Amino acid sequence: MSEDGIMRWDFVSEVIMPVAGTANTAGMSRGGPGLPERFIWREAEYAVAEVLDTWKETGDCKSGSDERYVRKHWFRVRTTDGREMKIYFERQARSRRERKLRWWLYAVAAAE
Repeated sequence: MSEDGIMRWDFVSEVIMPVAGTANTAGMSRGGPGLPERFIWREAEYAVAEVLDTWKETGDCKSGSDERYVRKHWFRVRTTDGREMKIYFERQARSRRERKLRWWLYAVAAAE
């Protein structure tokens, strides 16, 4: 945390690959994604020690109705190595080619 008490974040915006069989199924029972308890980023494996915050990002219906839909599920987590990260899950793939790339690391807390 900086001198002014505000956490600084390093923007990443890179795909992460969940480790198979580590999805937290509790979130899935409520209609959300199963946050991976372990994932690979930049060829290193990270384990989630604690979920610090969750929120959803919504957007208007793309076909013109007044309905709003959840677009992303966000998680602020602390990993077992003490890093704080912001991760999100995209409800819809960006393209057909990227249909399996749903989990993204948005930012990592800046090192002190």
